[in-house]
Amino acid sequence: MNSELWESNEEIEYFREYLRIPSVHPNPNYAPCLEFLRRQATQLELPIAVYYPLDAANPVAVISWQGLEPQLPALLLNSHMDVVPVFKDSWTHEPFAAEMDAEGRIFARGTQDMKSVGMQYLAAIRALKRSGARFKRTIHMSFVADEEMGGRRGMRPFVETDEFHALNVGFGLDEGLASPTADFPVFYAERSVWRLTFKISGTAGHGSLLLPNTAGEKFQYILDKMMQLRKQQVACLENNPELKIGDVTTINLTRIGGGVQSNVVPPELTAGFDCRLALDVNHDEFITQLNTWMSEAGGGIELEFDQKHPYVPPTATDASNPFWLAFKSATDELGLDIRPQIFTGGTDSRFLRKSGIPALGFSPMNNTPVLLHDHDEWIGADTYLKGVQIYQKIISNLANVK
Repeated sequence: MNSELWESNEEIEYFREYLRIPSVHPNPNYAPCLEFLRRQATQLELPIAVYYPLDAANPVAVISWQGLEPQLPALLLNSHMDVVPVFKDSWTHEPFAAEMDAEGRIFARGTQDMKSVGMQYLAAIRALKRSGARFKRTIHMSFVADEEMGGRRGMRPFVETDEFHALNVGFGLDEGLASPTADFPVFYAERSVWRLTFKISGTAGHGSLLLPNTAGEKFQYILDKMMQLRKQQVACLENNPELKIGDVTTINLTRIGGGVQSNVVPPELTAGFDCRLALDVNHDEFITQLNTWMSEAGGGIELEFDQKHPYVPPTATDASNPFWLAFKSATDELGLDIRPQIFTGGTDSRFLRKSGIPALGFSPMNNTPVLLHDHDEWIGADTYLKGVQIYQKIISNLANVK
């Protein structure tokens, strides 16, 4: 297939049209997305509903295809409409022009994260409907707001609503990552995100003195302990080639604050850390360890949380989960080499899993560099269309789970 054929491909045209909608932070306007999705729903002859779980600025659109046995728990194909900011000076293509080069690479913010997946769902459903296929389970395609800001205005409140419960969701598919190799990562869990700040109080006074119990001394103690923990996790990765970043706890110092002037010992210093707790970390024990370090440092330290996500059990990837068996059967039939693993960051899947709904993260983009949140983000047209075919098989298997 050459670039002229890609240019005239119906699904590529829809995808590029969606990419040209600049639903970009910090102030995304979702109205053009909703208009586009309503036209898609009309073309598919499927109903669309729009919900506002938090406020009028952050919609959730759901396009539904009723199954033959609608009493069965439904399949949810989730994607988000929002994209992260762009810095145009770092791009060689206009970030929202969806330009395609001679090799078929489509450049735009959202090509990988994750407008491609949302459009691949629609393309797969379009192909399945045209083939005359029908399935036991109802299929919902959700397009949510605010994922890039943590889902606080989108999926997180949506799963608590009566409208979501009425969807009767039994299993969810969500985004994954591109793969620079031939295999396909499949994500069955996420680490718990804790963003915390130590507010460290101490003796204040003139910089010419050696005052006891200063904030700086306590700061050094806490920093040393946190960095030692970080070093241990680095060693775990280095010593076990089977482990990936999602298998360990990550600790990173992200903010330092305090000080009055250069000759004054400050009364308070702050140190902020981004922590992603591995699945094997006991949260109560981790908090106890932090409290112990604060006491050992000399006391007078408060711990505040910007985020403190609870432990969420992973989605089962064995015979106990019929949806996993259906997913694995589809990928086996397609000859895909999949690699189950724990996601490095955070997606809306965690809100589904927290609600007791098993979910997998999967973006069929192999032999593709990971460029989400990067400049010159792109996906190949051939990879995109191959992903549509992959989703047809996966959706067919999942929607017919007994």
